Amino acid sequence: MTQRHAILVIDDSPEDRALIQAALRPHHDVVCADTGERGLALATTAPPPDLILLDILMPGLDGHAVCRRLKTDARTRDVPVILLSTGSTAEDEGVGLEQGAADHLAKPLNPPTLLARVRTHLALHAAATFLRDREAYLEQEVARRTRSLSLAQDVAIMSLTSLAETRDADTGNHIRRTQNYVRALARKLSSHPRFAAELGSARVELIFKAAPLHDIGKVAIPDRILLKRGKLEPDEFEIMKRHAVLGRDAIAQAASLLGSDAPFLEVAQQIAHAHHEKWDGSGYPQGLRGDAIPLPARLMAVADVYDALISRRVYKEAMPHEQALEILRMSAGRHFDPDVVQAFLDIEDTIHTIALTYADSDADLARKRAYLSEAQPES
Repeated sequence: MTQRHAILVIDDSPEDRALIQAALRPHHDVVCADTGERGLALATTAPPPDLILLDILMPGLDGHAVCRRLKTDARTRDVPVILLSTGSTAEDEGVGLEQGAADHLAKPLNPPTLLARVRTHLALHAAATFLRDREAYLEQEVARRTRSLSLAQDVAIMSLTSLAETRDADTGNHIRRTQNYVRALARKLSSHPRFAAELGSARVELIFKAAPLHDIGKVAIPDRILLKRGKLEPDEFEIMKRHAVLGRDAIAQAASLLGSDAPFLEVAQQIAHAHHEKWDGSGYPQGLRGDAIPLPARLMAVADVYDALISRRVYKEAMPHEQALEILRMSAGRHFDPDVVQAFLDIEDTIHTIALTYADSDADLARKRAYLSEAQPES
């Protein structure tokens, strides 16, 4: 069965309205208005018509004025409009088409031609509506799948970092604090001339998401070293330092299994591998110096050390915020990129708020002590 469409006719001529109704009513539902004002009122009453036939020469609000209003109203701008006129010039027709009309028919109207034009524009309108709806659907589906992938990524990250925490019970909320320090620091530096080009909003979020993986390599460090309460012997420290390479390699393997470029995993590798490098080249594992150290790793280096200083451990008390900042200040240009340190100092209130928001509780510390007592290898 052929679909019946709603056609709105706006024409002050009774004779022309009668002719149009006789031609179209066997096929469509036709509603008529004898003035531009009445036509606009009908056009904007939900649901809108599927097509509008609009006479140009009418008293009061003429067809051009009505067409302009239809095409600037969100409710009717997509409805095809066919202009009708008697004795119009090519210039008159051009004005109507520029205003958004879909077509122009000269009076006196020929019913077969009128019916054919109406059918054509209804079909074009249906196709355009389908494509527009399809595009909106695809955009929504892409957004939904992107959210799903992002959530899966977040879950995978937190699963991996939780695994690391089970091996190193001394970390507590360290991962959450450093992740938020790094994002706040990256946002601060995004307007700095040295870093603006590299720290767009998307890149900042990649760094934020990758930050929890900075110590993932510790999963492979033996308990006798990872859980040792005292100072590590030189040979033990060499083994501990391997966690930077082990973490990088594990993330690189995940990237190779993915089989495609993954900026998130690239950033995660940089952070895991290089966050123990030092500005003066005395760090590990490669002894990189200055700007040769990837920027995400330089951000993590400052965040990681600050958090270690202010955090309470089973073997030490927490250092005051101001004292930790002073150590960072004194280490600028040697351990850390001086501009990164300055940015960190500039947002010290934000950093302190993050530290307090994700502070470890006394219960957390008691749990860690119990864990370490059980897991501590015999000497």
